[in-house]
Amino acid sequence: MNKLYELWMTTGFPHLQWQMIVMWVVVAGLLYLAIVKGFEPLLLVPISLGALISNLPIHDFIMQHPVGEEPGGLFYYLNQGIKLQIYPPLIFLGVGALVDFGPLIANPRTLLLGGAAQFGIFATFLVAPMLGFNLAESASIGVIGGADGPTSIFTASKLAPDLLGPIAVAAYSYMALVPLIQPPIMRLLTTDAERKIKMKTLRKVSQVEKLIFAAVVMSFCCIIVRDAAPLISMLFVGNLLRECKVTDRLVKAAQNEIINIVTIFLGLCVGLKMGMGEGTEHLFLNSKTLGILLLGVIAFGVATASGVLMAKVMNLFSKNKINPLIGSAGVSAVPMAARVSQDVGQKYDPTNYLLMHAMGPNVAGVIGSALAAGYFLSMLK
Repeated sequence: MNKLYELWMTTGFPHLQWQMIVMWVVVAGLLYLAIVKGFEPLLLVPISLGALISNLPIHDFIMQHPVGEEPGGLFYYLNQGIKLQIYPPLIFLGVGALVDFGPLIANPRTLLLGGAAQFGIFATFLVAPMLGFNLAESASIGVIGGADGPTSIFTASKLAPDLLGPIAVAAYSYMALVPLIQPPIMRLLTTDAERKIKMKTLRKVSQVEKLIFAAVVMSFCCIIVRDAAPLISMLFVGNLLRECKVTDRLVKAAQNEIINIVTIFLGLCVGLKMGMGEGTEHLFLNSKTLGILLLGVIAFGVATASGVLMAKVMNLFSKNKINPLIGSAGVSAVPMAARVSQDVGQKYDPTNYLLMHAMGPNVAGVIGSALAAGYFLSMLK
């Protein structure tokens, strides 16, 4: 019997806790949303699997720290990609290689729409302390309003590492729910006539313009907000590789192999943050998670509304009208938010094509959310 007891104690069953079993249900729900509903499956699936691993009674083994000359566990080293803020900038490298800044260059006014959408970040930063979050946590939660998962992870890993799990899940969940969250807000704040506004065809932007824009904006943003430099620099490195037209192999690697591999590691490591902490408190099943989910959707809603309202204000002073629907694309969900602007606009006028116009504020939102995150890091870290 003693031998049987010793064998039993070597298994993980004696170390099971009720929080782990609850998280199995949560993991099943996340996998359902990702696989069946198609909500951000490329990241929600790895996050869910990482959460499952972290809620098995094996955490001490897989996250084993190096002791003396003995190496640590696999996930200890993979987790350094988040701790040292390596993964989010590499994601930005791939994003930069994928996006075209031409629409923003052709219509620079849309930069204001991307800037206005960042109001959701700062509004949430002011509201979150009322729910008991400190300033660093409030800043990390506010960045969810930018609808930019890598930037949310980048900020939270430095300012609120204990909240990284729920913040990442909220950020990517709301990114996936863009087609559900944004249209009601867009319809509420616009008239039927505004939704039918047709914008002039954008001029063709030359290769030289794109290269100069990328180099100048990268340099300017990195100098002004130095803490945002890892994100901003990698975003424009990817874009410069794309626009120089002589590095096709590197562009394809950034768009495919690099971003895919990093996404797997990033998702798994975020999921590992949804298990037990060093003490007895669970990192996901706690009172703060509900507050994060609530504040996240508020931040996202305010960001959407701010972009739409900014377009309406700009129309008061401009003869060349902007369709306010593209203001909602000021959040960083590229290119999903721009497609939502296109889809909503075509419901009211099937001949109205807003996609390329919406890409202007969309890519401006990527830059804006990164700068907002850099500002918080410089002030609060």
